[in-house]
Amino acid sequence: MYASREDIGYDFGDDSKVGSKPIKPNPNIDGGWAWMIVLSSFLVHILIMGSQMALGILNMEWLEEFNQSRGLTAWVSSLSMGITLIVGPFIGLFISMCGCRKTAIIGGMLNALGWILSAYASNVHYLFLTFGVTAGVGSGMVYLPAVVMVGQYFQKRRALAQGLSTTGTGFGAFLMTALLKYLCTEFGWRNAMFIQGAISLNLCVCGALMRPLSPKDVVSEKYVVRSNSEDNQAKALSHSAETIQSNGVLSEELEKKEEAINEEVLDSVQHTEIGGKSRSGRNMYGLRILKTVSQLTVTVRKGFAIWYSSYFGAASLFTNRVFVAFIIWALFAYSSFVIPFIHLPEIVKQYNLSSQNNIFPLTSIIAIVHIFGKVILGIISDLPCISTWNVFLMANFTLVTCILTLPLMQTYVSLAVVCALIGFSSGYFSLMPVVTEDLVGTKHLANAYGIIICANGVSALLGPPFAGWIYDITHKYDFSFYISGLLYMVGIIFLLIQPCIQKKQPREKSTEEAQV
Repeated sequence: MYASREDIGYDFGDDSKVGSKPIKPNPNIDGGWAWMIVLSSFLVHILIMGSQMALGILNMEWLEEFNQSRGLTAWVSSLSMGITLIVGPFIGLFISMCGCRKTAIIGGMLNALGWILSAYASNVHYLFLTFGVTAGVGSGMVYLPAVVMVGQYFQKRRALAQGLSTTGTGFGAFLMTALLKYLCTEFGWRNAMFIQGAISLNLCVCGALMRPLSPKDVVSEKYVVRSNSEDNQAKALSHSAETIQSNGVLSEELEKKEEAINEEVLDSVQHTEIGGKSRSGRNMYGLRILKTVSQLTVTVRKGFAIWYSSYFGAASLFTNRVFVAFIIWALFAYSSFVIPFIHLPEIVKQYNLSSQNNIFPLTSIIAIVHIFGKVILGIISDLPCISTWNVFLMANFTLVTCILTLPLMQTYVSLAVVCALIGFSSGYFSLMPVVTEDLVGTKHLANAYGIIICANGVSALLGPPFAGWIYDITHKYDFSFYISGLLYMVGIIFLLIQPCIQKKQPREKSTEEAQV
């Protein structure tokens, strides 16, 4: 039907020419501690993405408390969702410098601080800073490492592992909606946010579970044996692959030179420290500080070099046309999923369906079915005869159809059916890290997925306020769903066009050579 992941020319080619080599497999790859990483990522999705999907409860409380327009109030939720994803590329820099574990622990503390400070908000603009920015940045610092670590620990069952870990979004949306509704009813929204901030400190525990793989284990991934058919199919982007591969060699040589220079500096510091034992303690303390600063400088420069080359160097991720089309799709896609979660409570109230919705909320239907969608789509994608790319596209088509038909439904049963389809088809989120890794390879996954979730963040940032602004003008949500659905369709078209172009290019070249 469509091009498979190999046809499109994924993997940047930096391991396609490496020969097979007998290496003892690491028991933690696809097993062992890898399942603890899945558990950690699962809890992160509950506490971060699940909480954000339940913000419709707090959005109604803020509307009553501050008496502001729906468009302005919706900025609080959209800022938190958007910034969580927009900071992805910059979090990639943190990961390059200090690793996933430390980044996630710091992010957990920052997220909890944002929730707690928001409990003392005096106006909507205060929430922009505390909840939107502070909690949003903290969420981003935990979310990206949680996704990247699962990709590093799994090779064979990657789609299933990502599916299981990201089901935390569905569980979280269901649990956090009920929890926030209860807390707001019993204690008020301010105390509810304070309690949620205390709960968010568990993100630090999740970060502590993200034990990094040893360098040997990461290197050994290059020696995975690839079949001849995969090698032939991967030649679709051979030119860009060679460019990136050559750049990688040059960057490694530069890194070795820098490391040699820095080692000389550190050795000189150590000799000076040893020779100066008879000196005062103050001088010794200064030398230790100098040594620590030198080591920190080496780490920062090395991490920044990797981060910079991925975005702006000759090995830039933007040389992959399919990846660029993927970014364009991400700019339009996420808002279509976020808008229903933020505005469905208001839509239900507008249709006088609150009594039925209170028994079983529509957002909970999306959340529950979302869980099954992620697992089932992950299992289907791992089948050898099924292309992840095709499953991903079919799920997108189903979701955009549901978004366009949602405004036509005005009864609880019809809305419930459409919401169930939205929940199942949006299970493709579990395939996004898999598709991204297939596009760029494991080495570039952190930076590449950071770009994708950044584009999703822009979509989440602008979507809900746009829907609220349309409602303030027309007093209906219909047009916001229609416009976001059409933009979503444009992004899907970009995904369909680029694989066809990539497959055409080698054929055209071979025809020209035949004529010569």
